[in-house]
Amino acid sequence: MAYQTDAVKNAQKIFYYLLEHHELREENAPALYKAYIEQNEVQELVKSQANIADCSIAAYSGVIYLIPNEDNYFLGYSKGQMKKELCRSGATDKDYYLVQFVILVLLLEFYDGQGSSSKTRDFILLGELQNSITDRLNEGVARYSEDEQSQNGMAFTAMREVYESLKSDEKSSRKKTTKEGFMSGILRFLQEQGLIDYIEQDEMIKTTRKLDNFMDWELLNKNKFYRIQKIIGAEKNEQN
Repeated sequence: MAYQTDAVKNAQKIFYYLLEHHELREENAPALYKAYIEQNEVQELVKSQANIADCSIAAYSGVIYLIPNEDNYFLGYSKGQMKKELCRSGATDKDYYLVQFVILVLLLEFYDGQGSSSKTRDFILLGELQNSITDRLNEGVARYSEDEQSQNGMAFTAMREVYESLKSDEKSSRKKTTKEGFMSGILRFLQEQGLIDYIEQDEMIKTTRKLDNFMDWELLNKNKFYRIQKIIGAEKNEQN
C-alpha cells in the first residue's frame, strides 16, 4: 500500500516524539495528536513502526502512549536492570519476584476491574500497603502447597522469606536492606515512570491518570485480572 508523503512524515514525527517522551499529550503537541487520531494512514504507520521496535501504541483520554513489550530491554527494563534498580546488593530471583508482588498488591488495592472505571480508592498509606503485603503473603503460604505455588507461578514462601529478612527501621531509611527503604525504592521508581504520586512526608500513595488509563484499558481483559485476584486471595477478601 502506498502512503501519502505527508502521512509518512507525520508518522515519523509522532514516533520520534514518542521515543523521546514516551507519551504524546494533546495539549503539548495538538497538531501531531490530531494527525494520529484523525488520519488512519498515520495511525497505521505509527503502529507499524512501534511493532518493529517491539512496542505497542495506546491512545485514551487525550494521550498517546508508547508501551514497550515485556521483553523489550532497549525501551523497557530487563530483569537484571530491575534487580539493580530496586533490590538490595546480591539480590536473587526471590527479591525480584517480591518487587513484582509488591507492585501487583498495590494495583489490587486501587483497582478491582468492576464498572466503567476499575479504580476503587483515591489513596493508600504506606503502612496500610505494607500490612496488605504481609497479609497476602501469609495467606498465600497457608493456602497453597509448594507444588501449587509452583504451578500458579506465585512463590509465596520464597517471597515471604525475603520480605521477612528485610530489617525494619522507623527512621524511614532508604537502605534497600530495610522494609522502608525497599518499599520507598519501588514507589519512587513508579513515580519516575509517571504511574503514581508518592508523598513521602505523609507516606501517602496516589495513582496518576496515566496508570488509571492503563488499568482501565488493560482490565478489559478481566479473565487475566480475576485469575490474579483468585491466586493471591483478593477475591476471597472482598467477599468477607
